[in-house]
Amino acid sequence: MEGKAKLPMGIENFMEMRTGGFYYVDKTGLIKTLLENPGKVNLFTRPRRFGKTLNMSMLRYFFETGSNIMPFDNGTMFDGLEISKEKGLCDQFMGKFPVISITLKGATGENFTEAKSMLRRIIGKEALQFQFLMKSDRLTETDLRQYEALVSMDKTGAFTMSDELLKDSLQTLSQLLHRHYGKSVIMLIDEYDVPLDKAYQSGYYDSMVELVRILFGNAFKTNDSLKFAVLTGCLRISKESIFTGLNNFKIYTVKDVRYNEYFGFTDTEVKQMLEYYGFSEQYGAVKEWYDGYLFGSLGIYCPWDVINYCGDLRDGSVTEPQNYWVNTSSNDIIRRFISRADATTRNEIELLVNGESIRKKIRQELTYRDLDSSTDNLWSILFTTGYLTQCGKDDGGMTVLAIPNKEIQWIFREQIQDWFNIETRKDTQKLEKFCRAFMENDTDTIEKEFASYLRKTISIRDTGARKEMKENFYHGILLGLFGNLDGWKVKSNAESGDGYSDISVEIEDQEIGIVIELKYAENAAFDNACQEALKQINDRNYEETLIDDGMITIRKYGIACYKRRCKVISG
Repeated sequence: MEGKAKLPMGIENFMEMRTGGFYYVDKTGLIKTLLENPGKVNLFTRPRRFGKTLNMSMLRYFFETGSNIMPFDNGTMFDGLEISKEKGLCDQFMGKFPVISITLKGATGENFTEAKSMLRRIIGKEALQFQFLMKSDRLTETDLRQYEALVSMDKTGAFTMSDELLKDSLQTLSQLLHRHYGKSVIMLIDEYDVPLDKAYQSGYYDSMVELVRILFGNAFKTNDSLKFAVLTGCLRISKESIFTGLNNFKIYTVKDVRYNEYFGFTDTEVKQMLEYYGFSEQYGAVKEWYDGYLFGSLGIYCPWDVINYCGDLRDGSVTEPQNYWVNTSSNDIIRRFISRADATTRNEIELLVNGESIRKKIRQELTYRDLDSSTDNLWSILFTTGYLTQCGKDDGGMTVLAIPNKEIQWIFREQIQDWFNIETRKDTQKLEKFCRAFMENDTDTIEKEFASYLRKTISIRDTGARKEMKENFYHGILLGLFGNLDGWKVKSNAESGDGYSDISVEIEDQEIGIVIELKYAENAAFDNACQEALKQINDRNYEETLIDDGMITIRKYGIACYKRRCKVISG
């Protein structure tokens, strides 16, 4: 693939994208739409890894004075892109404004003092970008002292602006830039909700809400130096919480049609990328794993996944789709949700994991205090953060929800398994009874206790899932149960005899070896499935490795499962 553009894995800076030889999916139409639908403050909420930060970088390089010129070239970074066709808008807006651009992703801490220190650092470093203000003949001595206070640091390099100046900092910096340039300021704030999320988790939420409310109020509500502002985040935080009194405040969520094509990749964009790199034959797999989101009325792929998969295909490190999203952030919200679920909610989760849909009332505007106040609110958070997506239009105030794709389905299954393993460890007597039955060849107890565990978890129903996937589900449950025991040497799919046994166990101090083959009982044909499993153990001599390792007593079990029922035979 000599001569092909590089894949922009992890690239979030627009200048680097345009000057570094990277493949760029043109989202500059966002600029035109933004200018043709003016709002004083514009908030875009999208799940993580859908291109919010790159779009904010693009806006900065378009609007900021002197930032759009291509290095070593007389052209601009926007030549040949969609926005360049809008000559009137480019002449009027491109490179014509001072811009303040910050990300609040790092404005976090284990306590409020640490969080304020990080916020000072973020705003102070942005202010340092404008050191030419120190020599501006348009600023007064008072103005210069204000700027010096914004950027002053102690001997350790920590910014020293006072708490009061911190609250005024964005407004103060915009006023100074306005006076210097004679033009009002465009303000871009990425990941606006991260400080509130961390504050909620760490116990200083009220203090952070008060600080952010004043900071944003000064910057957006009482600021005559502001041209307009754009914010991005995952959650639409209640206006009453931090945007009190803001008029001309526009919020664009995944339910809105306007701007739906500018965050994430459309089907056409994915096809073009795959064709460009010679991976068109992977289109079906990419669609199955990374598509499925509905923004407004438009189907959208997660761009992070598509880019990473193409990159791995290009260097030959993978052939099948991988789960890339799971490593970008914590998925604790799913486990928290499952752990709080009652029987009805677990049944709803089961429907979702099995590819079906449910109907729920979605609240898009929340405070962080609302998140854990009810299970209904957690449905809303799973929707806004991208773990669930809408299916078609709302009906009667209800949203039809589904898991968007195989990648998110995989995350749900992993979190369900982790939760199940934690739950089973709590009743050690029950677990010991279950495992002892395998040692004692007590098939009645194995069958009874395993069925009891199956009733407590979320099962794979008799849907279109492949038989192997269903068997893997029960395989994983059994492995999780065995993994809690000391002294049990458990192997999964280990080479043994003439093949690979599902599960083999060596209990060395008892010299007992256990070999298990699991089958999914199609149409509840338990006896046939059990006999097939046991026959496979014997025909392929799965016990050989256990005997070679010194196990004297060998237990062989054929286990058949169907929904939440099972049957066990030994031989």
